[in-house]
Amino acid sequence: MSTKGPISKFITHYYKHFNAAALVDAAQAYEAQLEQGSKMLVSLAGAMSTAELGKILAEMIRQDKIHIISCTGANLEEDLMNLVAHSHYRRVPNYRDLTPQEEWDLLEQGLNRVTDTCIPEEEAFRRLQKHIHELWQEAETKGERYLPHEFMYKLLLSGVLEQYYEIDVKDSWMYAAAEKNLPLVCPGWEDSTMGNIFASYVLKGELSASTVKSGIEYMTYLADWYTDNSGKGIGFFQIGGGIAGDFPICVVPMLYQDLERTDTPFWSYFCQISDSTTSYGSYSGAVPNEKITWGKLGIDTPKFIVESDATIVAPLIFAYILNM
Repeated sequence: MSTKGPISKFITHYYKHFNAAALVDAAQAYEAQLEQGSKMLVSLAGAMSTAELGKILAEMIRQDKIHIISCTGANLEEDLMNLVAHSHYRRVPNYRDLTPQEEWDLLEQGLNRVTDTCIPEEEAFRRLQKHIHELWQEAETKGERYLPHEFMYKLLLSGVLEQYYEIDVKDSWMYAAAEKNLPLVCPGWEDSTMGNIFASYVLKGELSASTVKSGIEYMTYLADWYTDNSGKGIGFFQIGGGIAGDFPICVVPMLYQDLERTDTPFWSYFCQISDSTTSYGSYSGAVPNEKITWGKLGIDTPKFIVESDATIVAPLIFAYILNM
């Protein structure tokens, strides 16, 4: 095991009980998975890219501590938005005190609020739109089809966005992923800003819906990847709830039950960082054991839940994995 740095030593010394202890247990078990040769899926819900998780997530990708990502369309695009429009973002520390009129004023200024941070529409959305539209058109002209993240990777690797860069590219997790051609799943991409923009071109008759591959094709892509990479186990590290986690975890029962590949192994590790409560059928707040009944986790799968803010917890766990 590599020598641990001051952040790792701090949390192992002081984080002894409750959610703090669960954080350390989850980090140590994540590290044990990697040491035994298992791969790790990380799912991103919420607004992790706007929270600038990319600063540490990119390094996790570069150091091969993450092998596949499942994320919402928002996280897919908002990392790029932060890359090209960071100086135009506006922080609103007093967001809890805003009146409806003040919220409307932000809209009229082209500022879309995510908790305490406003994303600038013109500099973020429209800069990406111009260039991604060209890629969509080019693919359609050639009769080619790609998954949503593949278009984003092409956009980054083409260099066309470099003229807009406003942060160090090493802090962009999407750029790190594109460089490695990291496997990525983006279920429900259609509800993102870029997904909405693509739909508008389809409605105008300018593009065909089939040019961007579908969620079913993401599931088959994931099924093939899981089958090819599960020899020594694949862990599941879930940040938040929602479709980013719900979609990929289902690949195991789909392979085992629906395809009747009964040699398909369960996920070899499971951790969720969530502040969702376990009530009224909440899947995001369900304890990991419930997933046993759905054929996703085994009896002996190491299971952890850290009931806390992912913007605080995830960087600490990643820092431990990176020996910081």
